[in-house]
Amino acid sequence: MTDVLTLGETMAAFRASAPLRLGGPVQLSVAGAESTVAIGLARLGHRARWIGVTGADEPGELIRRTLRAEGVDLTLARVDPDAPTGLILFESRVGDISRVTYHRTGSAGSRLAASDLTAAFTGAGAPPRVLHVTGITCALGSGPYEAVRTAVTRARAAGTLVCLDVNHRRRLWSSTEAAAALRPLLPSIDLVVASDDELGVLTDAADPVRALRDAGVREVVVKHGAAGATSHSDLGSVHRPARQVPVVDTVGAGDAFVAGLLSGLLDGAEVDARLDRAVTTGAFAVATQGDWEGLPTRAELALLDHAPGSAVR
Repeated sequence: MTDVLTLGETMAAFRASAPLRLGGPVQLSVAGAESTVAIGLARLGHRARWIGVTGADEPGELIRRTLRAEGVDLTLARVDPDAPTGLILFESRVGDISRVTYHRTGSAGSRLAASDLTAAFTGAGAPPRVLHVTGITCALGSGPYEAVRTAVTRARAAGTLVCLDVNHRRRLWSSTEAAAALRPLLPSIDLVVASDDELGVLTDAADPVRALRDAGVREVVVKHGAAGATSHSDLGSVHRPARQVPVVDTVGAGDAFVAGLLSGLLDGAEVDARLDRAVTTGAFAVATQGDWEGLPTRAELALLDHAPGSAVR
């Protein structure tokens, strides 16, 4: 059985330590919200499957090779010979503030279609325990949006828990466009993850958490950045402060948070323990360079319990 199924676009990622216009060395890796969650879950010992489309090119092979090496199931991923793999460029500008540029128009990832999800719910074996989707995939075009809609519908019919991370990207679409696409999904969503400023995408209510809960969402987890996170469910509201770590790179921290949250959920942990794991995996991401490279294994989760500067022998 697959523990978590997720779908979306993963891109070749170029990271520069200075403005790109100045030239200089660039590090090459991969980046994608959903694949970061999949890697985080695989490192924590869960069976994660990623469905997406890459090009028949070297960046696409880098993505496939990386995800396979991290233990992510690519059985249902697809290679499109007629479209390039998307690119994302990161450049450090001021301190820990990065500027991100996308080159994904017409990319292979934007060709994800509803038909790519059929086998995930109709093939041999049990359906996934959790389906994780994000607003990013919905914003990539009609094909990816229909893929998300199909996945959510099939997951609901199969009794799979459905998690939606709003993950609003203003360069991809406006709040109005995001609201029109994501709000119709809410009756089929069990768990919503959003930052404080993203709740307004899902509802216009003065009390967005109550409105989402009244709409049938079983749990709403709100990320407060450096102030931690709060879960709202039938068990009430539970808050967990963020882990205090040196900030190196905030990109990917939200996806790392989701990986920890879903890991705790899969383990049957109580709400406070799930949030603790979520803020811990998020802290690992913040304190290390890259979207996913610094994510912890299960054995490493306790490292942040040691005092700063400790040598763990």
